[in-house]
Amino acid sequence: MVLTFNDTEEKAVEKIIATLADSIQLEVMHPPSSPVLSFPGLEIRQHQRRVLRDGTDIYLTRLEYGTLVCLASNPGMVLSQEQIFEAVWSMDSDSCQSSVVNVIYNLRKKIEPDS
Repeated sequence: MVLTFNDTEEKAVEKIIATLADSIQLEVMHPPSSPVLSFPGLEIRQHQRRVLRDGTDIYLTRLEYGTLVCLASNPGMVLSQEQIFEAVWSMDSDSCQSSVVNVIYNLRKKIEPDS
């Protein structure tokens, strides 16, 4: 489970954790290492933020990489542009239409053998 907070919510959570830390012993936990997502001809090494197509590194922008991981982490699911935008851009999807379309267009040019 992944929780995302806006700035106000994040500050509130930090205050709660600070208050609790005064009362109880808290242990820092590190997330498990990210898995490798593999598809025919494509490998996403999340722990390294690397994408390989047929063994060759592919340079992706932050938004392209985030979009690819979002889609690859949900195989078989149809995600709306709004869902992708909110997950990758971490903001409300009021005007996301062209942004998502452009990122997916550029991503397909980079990772598909015949886009």
